Amino acid sequence: MFRYTLMRLGVFAGCLVVVWGLVYSGVMPRGLGDSNIMWIVLLSLVISAPISFVVLRKERDRASVTVVERVDRMKANLEANRSQEDEAIDSAQAS
Repeated sequence: MFRYTLMRLGVFAGCLVVVWGLVYSGVMPRGLGDSNIMWIVLLSLVISAPISFVVLRKERDRASVTVVERVDRMKANLEANRSQEDEAIDSAQAS
């Protein structure tokens, strides 16, 4: 999961550099008034999202498998704890 996050940030950073270069070279508009930085960041986010979706598909699938395994393990631990509590209550009531 950490690797996917770093890769996603890398794609965003790359888009940020490209958009910044295009804006300051005059190819793209500079924004409205003092909103130049916000314009560059928002445009970079909009561009990096679909790129990440396509390019990082395999890494996202690996990360989701890891998350599912963790959730399943937590559910199993929770169920084991519940059964231990039930057994403790049953043995206390039997005494």
